[in-house]
Amino acid sequence: MKKLSLILLIGIVVFSACSILQTITNVSRLKFKLGEVNNFSVNGISLNEKSRISDFTPSDLLKLSTIFATGKMPASFTLNILAKNPNDGTGGYAATDINLKAFDWDLFLNDTKTISGGIGAPVIVPGVGESAVIPLRVEIDLLKFFGSGSLDEVINLALKLGGKRGNTSAVKVVAKPILGTPIGDISYPEPITIVDTEFK
Repeated sequence: MKKLSLILLIGIVVFSACSILQTITNVSRLKFKLGEVNNFSVNGISLNEKSRISDFTPSDLLKLSTIFATGKMPASFTLNILAKNPNDGTGGYAATDINLKAFDWDLFLNDTKTISGGIGAPVIVPGVGESAVIPLRVEIDLLKFFGSGSLDEVINLALKLGGKRGNTSAVKVVAKPILGTPIGDISYPEPITIVDTEFK
């Protein structure tokens, strides 16, 4: 009887260890990449349909030059992070939904560290082999970090990020994800750098 109990106990321990290892393996496969920038506005002026300074109306330029003269240039936008969960049940890995419990981040523009933030609520990245979108709402005073530039330079930076032809090549996010799992929270050992070229 004691021998049977010992065998059962060993089996439970081995099974639990394998389950823990499988969980850690699965969640470690979660990858991130920068997505699109949406709804970029500067001092309340939308950049969605603007590609160059000449696309601004005289009224827009007056508003921008007036706020620029005060030493401020408020901007807001949504930066989308793509999270890819390859645990879709193929390739020898069990299908596993991943709970992104926390996501503290630092935003870099042109390699300049600007603001920090997090996510307001956990995000489930389903195990379907597709990307989930994590929207980061950003509110920033551009002149606080790029105050040495002229008005045209600051506007062109904003257009490069969030204009009609904008892209995220000048953006990177350094983040520290925390994943909720059945065995407890798992924090990435080191911050990860997220760019727009590939999933990492």
